[in-house]
Amino acid sequence: MGQAIEKIAIERGHEIVIRKDIEPVELDLGIADAAIDFSHPTAAFENIKNCIDSGVPVISGTTGWLDKYDEIVSYCKAMDGSLIYASNFSIGVNLFFNLNLQLAKLMKNIGEYDVSMKETHHIHKLDAPSGTAISLAEDVIENSGKAKWSIESREKDTLFIDVEREGEVPGTHEVSYTSSIDSIEIKHTAFNRTGFALGAVVAAEWLKDKKGVFEMKDVLSL
Repeated sequence: MGQAIEKIAIERGHEIVIRKDIEPVELDLGIADAAIDFSHPTAAFENIKNCIDSGVPVISGTTGWLDKYDEIVSYCKAMDGSLIYASNFSIGVNLFFNLNLQLAKLMKNIGEYDVSMKETHHIHKLDAPSGTAISLAEDVIENSGKAKWSIESREKDTLFIDVEREGEVPGTHEVSYTSSIDSIEIKHTAFNRTGFALGAVVAAEWLKDKKGVFEMKDVLSL
């Protein structure tokens, strides 16, 4: 992701002034206009906090650390910082989020259908289900009789998420509503990482002169 983001940022006229790996290093983050974090679940919180401390607007697409999300949001607001976190920065996926929410609302009071999800990613992905799948699941749960999601249980009150890890698949997400007579399915398939990288750079451009905690729907006016 770092390489894809760098390529698109340069194509859009930006300069990369800092490159940071997982291991902490002493850096003057203040020389940057914005930071984009696609690091590691164990490093994301400190990376974001360091950017806020340096007064640098930060975009984070790292998943698997959200047990500390509320803490970093409170810290960002207290420090008058700038943050956008998204489980997926792809513009297409964020349109898919909106479509998923609208479909969930339409299906809310139609009891004949049972909803399930499937997500497929490359074998290197550390978290399961993906952050994108969790975001989709949360909107479905809010508008259905499901109480929770699970990658194991298929109980009636549970939204089952089928997780697959294979090859170098960038990311595929499916939401299905099935009855005894038909099914309704929506699906997003990423062909490569370019969409994720472009969305992150667009978000950084949008956030540069703003203060507060935002989402991709703010960037895209959804």
